[in-house]
Amino acid sequence: MTHDPYVADAARYDTMDYRRSGQSGLVLPAISLGLWHNFGGHHALDAQRAILLAAFDMGITHFDLANNYGPPPGSAETNFGGFLARDLKPYRDELIISTKAGYYMHPGPYGDWGSRKYLLSSLDASLTRMGLDYVDVFYHHRPDPDTPIGESMMALDQAVRSGKALYAGISNYGPAETREAAAILEDLGTPLLIHQFKYSMYERTPEDGLLDALDDAGAGSIVFSPLAQGMLTDRYLGGVPDGSRITHSQFLREEQITAQYLERTSALNGIAQDRGQTLAQLALQWVLRGRRVTSALVGASSVSQLRANVEALDFPDLTDEEIAAIEPHAVHGTYYA
Repeated sequence: MTHDPYVADAARYDTMDYRRSGQSGLVLPAISLGLWHNFGGHHALDAQRAILLAAFDMGITHFDLANNYGPPPGSAETNFGGFLARDLKPYRDELIISTKAGYYMHPGPYGDWGSRKYLLSSLDASLTRMGLDYVDVFYHHRPDPDTPIGESMMALDQAVRSGKALYAGISNYGPAETREAAAILEDLGTPLLIHQFKYSMYERTPEDGLLDALDDAGAGSIVFSPLAQGMLTDRYLGGVPDGSRITHSQFLREEQITAQYLERTSALNGIAQDRGQTLAQLALQWVLRGRRVTSALVGASSVSQLRANVEALDFPDLTDEEIAAIEPHAVHGTYYA
């Protein structure tokens, strides 16, 4: 894979909306790029490179990974490290690079969950795969029912104090767990920067105390699956297209395309059309409304798809009347079957 040397677009910061993460000094783009899908060892490197560099040219400075992203696990970090070395190294100080540990990575008792052993050894392995001295944010990916939260938070604190991470984050923690983790980190002197959780019009659990906990802790938030794995698009309103994610994803099934789902999604699509935008763009604006969410993570299988998502930021903010019109159709659990 050979290319002309990459030179970033000089206008890359002109249009992106940047938001402060809680009470920290760090700002993030309103749209961040997640490498959960499409950046592993089974995807073409040229396509990955095109998406990553286009993202930076659009003002997306934050790239989100985890130790086990692939497949195979680790390959997304390895691939991303290659693009960093070849294309983005001159811009390292302009990038926010995050990774996580907490889900299954390798066999044995030290390749899953939240022990100090697993978290810190995983961070070292992630840095090696990406060819980095440090990441900007290191997350515990999920709470461990058998490891005290204090042990996991001490590992995040050590990661920051060692210089291998600049900030500490958590992911998939409930409200009470979030408050406990934030209090421990505060006592350790490494404040909680950010929480990453699932949130969309069809996944509204964070409204039941989690957003309030983050406000109280002074922490930011970044949401994944704001498009409900593609269910908050017009993709399935006319049936299931061949090759679409629902035909091969372990997280989606065709049985989820219920009459209720179609009714609500059609109504939301109509509201989006009245605004002159796509349903995906409306869904992104909805999670970003009111600025309680710092950033929305999107995946991308093409540059055009990514650009369309970023263009959501070009539309006027949702009015109170539009939010009220959305509310009867933005029902938690709609895409679960």
